[in-house]
Amino acid sequence: MATYPGISSEAFRHPLDFQAEQALRSVPGFNLVASKFVEFIYERPQLVYLMGNSIQAGPRQYATIYGMFRECVRDLDIYPEPLLFVSQNPQVNSYAMGQEHPYIVINTGLLDLLTDDEIKTVLAHELGHIKCGHTILIQMAMWVVNAASAIGEMTFGLGNIISNGLIVAFYEWRRKAELSADRAALLVMDNPRKVMTTMMKISGGSNRFIDECSLEEFIKQSENYRNLDQDGLNQVYKALMYAGVNGMLSHPFPVERIHYLQEWTNSSEYRDIKKGEYARVTVETTNTAPTASESERLRREIDELQQEIDRRKSRDR
Repeated sequence: MATYPGISSEAFRHPLDFQAEQALRSVPGFNLVASKFVEFIYERPQLVYLMGNSIQAGPRQYATIYGMFRECVRDLDIYPEPLLFVSQNPQVNSYAMGQEHPYIVINTGLLDLLTDDEIKTVLAHELGHIKCGHTILIQMAMWVVNAASAIGEMTFGLGNIISNGLIVAFYEWRRKAELSADRAALLVMDNPRKVMTTMMKISGGSNRFIDECSLEEFIKQSENYRNLDQDGLNQVYKALMYAGVNGMLSHPFPVERIHYLQEWTNSSEYRDIKKGEYARVTVETTNTAPTASESERLRREIDELQQEIDRRKSRDR
Protein backbone atom coordinates (compact mmCIF):
# COMPACT_ATOMS: atom_id res chain seq x y z
CA MET A 1 0.00 0.00 0.00
CA ALA A 2 1.11 3.56 -0.67
CA THR A 3 2.12 6.01 2.04
CA TYR A 4 2.34 9.81 1.81
CA PRO A 5 4.68 11.35 4.39
CA GLY A 6 3.91 14.96 5.18
CA ILE A 7 0.92 15.12 2.83
CA SER A 8 -1.43 18.07 3.24
CA SER A 9 -5.17 17.64 2.81
CA GLU A 10 -4.95 20.33 0.13
CA ALA A 11 -3.21 17.74 -2.05
CA PHE A 12 -6.38 15.69 -2.47
CA ARG A 13 -9.24 17.86 -1.32
CA HIS A 14 -12.00 18.08 -3.90
CA PRO A 15 -12.55 21.63 -5.21
CA LEU A 16 -16.32 21.28 -4.72
CA ASP A 17 -15.67 20.56 -1.04
CA PHE A 18 -13.54 23.70 -0.75
CA GLN A 19 -16.06 25.88 -2.58
CA ALA A 20 -18.99 24.64 -0.49
CA GLU A 21 -17.11 25.24 2.76
CA GLN A 22 -16.19 28.77 1.71
CA ALA A 23 -19.86 29.48 1.03
CA LEU A 24 -20.75 28.05 4.43
CA ARG A 25 -18.13 30.10 6.27
CA SER A 26 -19.29 33.30 4.61
CA VAL A 27 -22.18 33.56 7.08
CA PRO A 28 -21.36 36.34 9.61
CA GLY A 29 -20.25 34.93 12.93
CA PHE A 30 -19.91 31.39 11.60
CA ASN A 31 -16.22 30.89 12.36
CA LEU A 32 -16.66 31.85 16.00
CA VAL A 33 -19.51 29.41 16.50
CA ALA A 34 -17.73 26.63 14.62
CA SER A 35 -14.55 26.96 16.65
CA LYS A 36 -16.14 26.89 20.09
CA PHE A 37 -19.50 25.17 20.31
CA VAL A 38 -18.27 21.56 20.00
CA GLU A 39 -16.32 21.58 23.24
CA PHE A 40 -19.38 22.50 25.24
CA ILE A 41 -22.10 20.51 23.50
CA TYR A 42 -20.96 17.48 21.52
CA GLU A 43 -17.40 16.30 21.80
CA ARG A 44 -16.99 15.54 25.50
CA PRO A 45 -20.38 13.88 26.16
CA GLN A 46 -20.14 11.84 22.97
CA LEU A 47 -16.69 10.61 23.89
CA VAL A 48 -17.86 9.69 27.39
CA TYR A 49 -20.80 7.81 25.87
CA LEU A 50 -18.57 5.84 23.51
CA MET A 51 -16.14 4.95 26.28
CA GLY A 52 -19.07 3.55 28.26
CA ASN A 53 -21.14 1.92 25.54
CA SER A 54 -18.83 0.55 22.83
CA ILE A 55 -15.51 -1.23 22.39
CA GLN A 56 -12.38 0.84 21.94
CA ALA A 57 -10.14 -0.89 19.42
CA GLY A 58 -6.51 -1.45 20.27
CA PRO A 59 -3.73 -4.04 20.25
CA ARG A 60 -5.88 -6.41 22.36
CA GLN A 61 -9.34 -5.39 21.18
CA TYR A 62 -10.21 -5.89 17.51
CA ALA A 63 -6.50 -6.17 16.85
CA THR A 64 -6.92 -6.86 13.11
CA ILE A 65 -9.07 -3.80 12.56
CA TYR A 66 -6.82 -1.70 14.75
CA GLY A 67 -3.81 -2.80 12.70
CA MET A 68 -5.51 -1.71 9.48
CA PHE A 69 -6.51 1.53 11.14
CA ARG A 70 -2.93 2.32 12.15
CA GLU A 71 -1.73 1.66 8.62
CA CYS A 72 -4.24 4.21 7.32
CA VAL A 73 -3.17 6.72 9.98
CA ARG A 74 0.44 6.26 8.85
CA ASP A 75 -0.36 6.45 5.14
CA LEU A 76 -2.28 9.73 5.49
CA ASP A 77 0.26 11.10 7.99
CA ILE A 78 -2.29 11.90 10.68
CA TYR A 79 -1.06 12.95 14.11
CA PRO A 80 -2.01 12.46 16.86
CA GLU A 81 -3.67 9.12 16.27
CA PRO A 82 -7.46 9.32 16.62
CA LEU A 83 -9.40 6.86 18.74
CA LEU A 84 -11.31 3.99 17.13
CA PHE A 85 -14.53 2.54 18.54
CA VAL A 86 -16.71 -0.38 17.45
CA SER A 87 -20.41 0.09 18.17
CA GLN A 88 -23.00 -2.68 18.41
CA ASN A 89 -25.32 -1.54 15.63
CA PRO A 90 -26.66 -3.55 12.66
CA GLN A 91 -26.80 -0.45 10.46
CA VAL A 92 -24.01 -0.48 7.87
CA ASN A 93 -22.44 2.81 8.84
CA SER A 94 -19.38 4.58 10.23
CA TYR A 95 -18.52 8.17 11.09
CA ALA A 96 -15.76 10.47 12.29
CA MET A 97 -16.17 13.10 15.00
CA GLY A 98 -14.19 15.26 17.38
CA GLN A 99 -11.76 18.15 17.10
CA GLU A 100 -9.62 18.20 20.23
CA HIS A 101 -9.91 14.42 20.54
CA PRO A 102 -10.94 13.05 17.13
CA TYR A 103 -12.37 9.56 16.91
CA ILE A 104 -13.94 7.14 14.46
CA VAL A 105 -16.91 4.87 15.11
CA ILE A 106 -17.55 1.82 12.96
CA ASN A 107 -20.72 -0.27 13.38
CA THR A 108 -20.76 -4.05 13.70
CA GLY A 109 -23.18 -4.20 10.77
CA LEU A 110 -20.46 -2.83 8.54
CA LEU A 111 -17.88 -5.28 9.90
CA ASP A 112 -20.20 -8.20 9.20
CA LEU A 113 -20.76 -7.18 5.57
CA LEU A 114 -17.33 -6.09 4.31
CA THR A 115 -14.02 -7.82 3.66
CA ASP A 116 -10.81 -6.68 5.36
CA ASP A 117 -9.83 -4.52 2.35
CA GLU A 118 -13.28 -2.95 2.29
CA ILE A 119 -13.17 -2.23 6.02
CA LYS A 120 -9.80 -0.59 5.50
CA THR A 121 -11.33 1.51 2.72
CA VAL A 122 -13.98 2.75 5.14
CA LEU A 123 -11.37 3.53 7.80
CA ALA A 124 -9.30 5.49 5.27
CA HIS A 125 -12.41 7.38 4.18
CA GLU A 126 -13.26 8.40 7.75
CA LEU A 127 -9.65 9.37 8.42
CA GLY A 128 -9.86 11.51 5.29
CA HIS A 129 -12.59 13.52 7.05
CA ILE A 130 -10.29 14.03 10.02
CA LYS A 131 -7.34 14.92 7.80
CA CYS A 132 -9.42 17.55 5.99
CA GLY A 133 -10.74 19.06 9.22
CA HIS A 134 -14.32 18.13 8.40
CA THR A 135 -15.35 16.79 11.80
CA ILE A 136 -16.07 20.06 13.58
CA LEU A 137 -18.31 21.19 10.72
CA ILE A 138 -20.10 17.83 10.62
CA GLN A 139 -20.83 18.08 14.33
CA MET A 140 -21.93 21.66 14.04
CA ALA A 141 -24.26 20.73 11.19
CA MET A 142 -25.88 18.08 13.37
CA TRP A 143 -26.32 20.54 16.21
CA VAL A 144 -27.69 23.30 14.00
CA VAL A 145 -30.27 21.00 12.42
CA ASN A 146 -31.36 19.62 15.80
CA ALA A 147 -31.57 23.10 17.32
CA ALA A 148 -33.54 24.49 14.39
CA SER A 149 -36.04 21.63 14.56
CA ALA A 150 -36.48 22.02 18.34
CA ILE A 151 -37.03 25.77 18.37
CA GLY A 152 -39.08 27.61 15.78
CA GLU A 153 -37.76 31.09 16.49
CA MET A 154 -34.10 31.22 17.48
CA THR A 155 -33.03 33.67 20.16
CA PHE A 156 -29.91 34.48 22.14
CA GLY A 157 -28.24 36.14 19.20
CA LEU A 158 -28.09 33.00 17.03
CA GLY A 159 -31.36 33.47 15.18
CA ASN A 160 -29.67 35.05 12.16
CA ILE A 161 -27.15 32.21 11.96
CA ILE A 162 -29.41 29.17 12.28
CA SER A 163 -31.59 29.71 9.26
CA ASN A 164 -32.97 27.54 6.49
CA GLY A 165 -30.33 28.95 4.18
CA LEU A 166 -27.53 27.87 6.49
CA ILE A 167 -29.03 24.41 6.93
CA VAL A 168 -29.14 23.98 3.15
CA ALA A 169 -25.53 25.18 2.95
CA PHE A 170 -24.49 22.66 5.59
CA TYR A 171 -26.04 19.77 3.71
CA GLU A 172 -24.54 20.92 0.44
CA TRP A 173 -21.10 21.07 2.03
CA ARG A 174 -21.48 17.69 3.72
CA ARG A 175 -22.21 16.02 0.40
CA LYS A 176 -19.17 17.63 -1.21
CA ALA A 177 -16.95 16.72 1.76
CA GLU A 178 -17.58 13.04 1.02
CA LEU A 179 -15.78 13.44 -2.30
CA SER A 180 -12.58 14.48 -0.53
CA ALA A 181 -12.83 11.57 1.90
CA ASP A 182 -13.32 9.17 -1.05
CA ARG A 183 -10.06 10.46 -2.51
CA ALA A 184 -8.28 9.76 0.77
CA ALA A 185 -9.57 6.18 0.62
CA LEU A 186 -8.27 5.81 -2.93
CA LEU A 187 -4.84 7.11 -1.96
CA VAL A 188 -4.56 4.59 0.86
CA MET A 189 -5.96 1.60 -1.01
CA ASP A 190 -4.17 2.44 -4.28
CA ASN A 191 -6.89 0.52 -6.10
CA PRO A 192 -10.06 2.21 -7.39
CA ARG A 193 -11.90 -1.12 -7.75
CA LYS A 194 -11.61 -1.81 -4.03
CA VAL A 195 -13.03 1.59 -3.19
CA MET A 196 -15.87 1.29 -5.70
CA THR A 197 -16.70 -2.26 -4.61
CA THR A 198 -16.98 -0.97 -1.04
CA MET A 199 -19.43 1.71 -2.20
CA MET A 200 -21.48 -0.88 -4.08
CA LYS A 201 -21.72 -3.21 -1.08
CA ILE A 202 -22.67 -0.39 1.29
CA SER A 203 -25.36 0.64 -1.21
CA GLY A 204 -27.09 -2.73 -1.30
CA GLY A 205 -24.68 -5.59 -0.72
CA SER A 206 -25.69 -8.90 0.79
CA ASN A 207 -23.37 -11.59 2.11
CA ARG A 208 -25.77 -14.26 0.89
CA PHE A 209 -25.94 -12.99 -2.70
CA ILE A 210 -22.65 -11.15 -3.07
CA ASP A 211 -21.54 -13.51 -5.86
CA GLU A 212 -24.43 -12.18 -7.91
CA CYS A 213 -23.27 -8.56 -7.63
CA SER A 214 -21.08 -7.08 -10.38
CA LEU A 215 -18.99 -3.94 -10.05
CA GLU A 216 -19.03 -3.54 -13.84
CA GLU A 217 -22.83 -3.43 -13.79
CA PHE A 218 -22.77 -0.94 -10.94
CA ILE A 219 -20.41 1.29 -12.94
CA LYS A 220 -22.83 1.07 -15.88
CA GLN A 221 -25.60 2.05 -13.49
CA SER A 222 -23.52 5.10 -12.55
CA GLU A 223 -23.19 6.05 -16.22
CA ASN A 224 -26.92 5.54 -16.83
CA TYR A 225 -27.70 7.72 -13.82
CA ARG A 226 -25.64 10.58 -15.23
CA ASN A 227 -27.27 10.16 -18.63
CA LEU A 228 -30.60 10.92 -17.00
CA ASP A 229 -29.49 14.57 -16.97
CA GLN A 230 -30.19 14.76 -20.70
CA ASP A 231 -33.80 15.24 -19.67
CA GLY A 232 -34.20 18.53 -17.79
CA LEU A 233 -37.06 17.16 -15.72
CA ASN A 234 -34.81 14.43 -14.34
CA GLN A 235 -32.41 17.12 -13.14
CA VAL A 236 -35.28 18.69 -11.23
CA TYR A 237 -36.15 15.32 -9.67
CA LYS A 238 -32.53 14.84 -8.59
CA ALA A 239 -32.47 18.26 -6.94
CA LEU A 240 -35.72 17.51 -5.13
CA MET A 241 -34.38 14.17 -3.89
CA TYR A 242 -31.32 15.87 -2.40
CA ALA A 243 -33.54 18.54 -0.86
CA GLY A 244 -35.41 15.62 0.68
CA VAL A 245 -39.11 15.32 1.23
CA ASN A 246 -38.33 13.50 4.48
CA GLY A 247 -35.10 15.34 5.23
CA MET A 248 -32.11 16.44 3.20
CA LEU A 249 -29.47 13.89 2.22
CA SER A 250 -26.06 14.21 3.84
CA HIS A 251 -24.23 12.01 1.29
CA PRO A 252 -24.14 12.01 -2.50
CA PHE A 253 -25.62 8.95 -4.16
CA PRO A 254 -22.99 6.20 -4.45
CA VAL A 255 -23.32 6.13 -8.25
CA GLU A 256 -22.29 9.79 -8.32
CA ARG A 257 -19.36 9.19 -5.99
CA ILE A 258 -18.11 6.46 -8.32
CA HIS A 259 -18.13 8.91 -11.23
CA TYR A 260 -16.11 11.50 -9.32
CA LEU A 261 -13.67 8.84 -8.14
CA GLN A 262 -13.08 7.53 -11.66
CA GLU A 263 -12.61 11.08 -12.88
CA TRP A 264 -9.89 11.73 -10.31
CA THR A 265 -8.22 8.36 -10.90
CA ASN A 266 -7.61 9.42 -14.52
CA SER A 267 -6.31 12.88 -13.60
CA SER A 268 -2.75 14.18 -13.70
CA GLU A 269 -3.27 15.44 -10.15
CA TYR A 270 -3.71 11.88 -8.88
CA ARG A 271 -0.76 10.61 -10.90
CA ASP A 272 1.47 13.37 -9.48
CA ILE A 273 0.55 12.42 -5.91
CA LYS A 274 1.37 8.80 -6.67
CA LYS A 275 4.81 9.94 -7.83
CA GLY A 276 5.33 11.79 -4.53
CA GLU A 277 4.66 15.22 -5.99
CA TYR A 278 2.08 16.69 -3.64
CA ALA A 279 1.47 19.61 -1.28
CA ARG A 280 3.02 19.03 2.12
CA VAL A 281 2.12 20.34 5.53
CA THR A 282 4.39 23.19 6.57
CA VAL A 283 2.82 25.44 9.17
CA GLU A 284 -0.55 24.51 10.57
CA THR A 285 -3.12 27.08 9.54
CA THR A 286 -6.02 27.80 11.85
CA ASN A 287 -8.84 30.30 11.94
CA THR A 288 -8.26 33.49 13.90
CA ALA A 289 -8.78 32.74 17.57
CA PRO A 290 -11.70 34.56 19.22
CA THR A 291 -11.07 36.91 22.11
CA ALA A 292 -11.84 35.82 25.67
CA SER A 293 -14.89 38.08 25.84
CA GLU A 294 -16.27 36.73 22.56
CA SER A 295 -15.75 33.16 23.71
CA GLU A 296 -17.46 33.80 27.03
CA ARG A 297 -20.39 35.52 25.32
CA LEU A 298 -20.79 32.63 22.88
CA ARG A 299 -20.58 30.09 25.68
CA ARG A 300 -23.36 31.85 27.57
CA GLU A 301 -25.53 32.02 24.43
CA ILE A 302 -25.01 28.35 23.64
CA ASP A 303 -25.68 27.31 27.24
CA GLU A 304 -28.91 29.32 27.24
CA LEU A 305 -29.93 27.90 23.90
CA GLN A 306 -29.27 24.33 25.00
CA GLN A 307 -31.30 24.90 28.18
CA GLU A 308 -34.18 26.20 26.10
CA ILE A 309 -33.98 23.17 23.81
CA ASP A 310 -34.04 20.86 26.84
CA ARG A 311 -37.04 22.70 28.30
CA ARG A 312 -38.96 22.41 25.02
CA LYS A 313 -38.21 18.72 24.75
CA SER A 314 -39.24 18.08 28.37
CA ARG A 315 -42.51 19.96 27.84
CA ASP A 316 -43.34 17.92 24.74
CA ARG A 317 -42.91 14.56 26.47
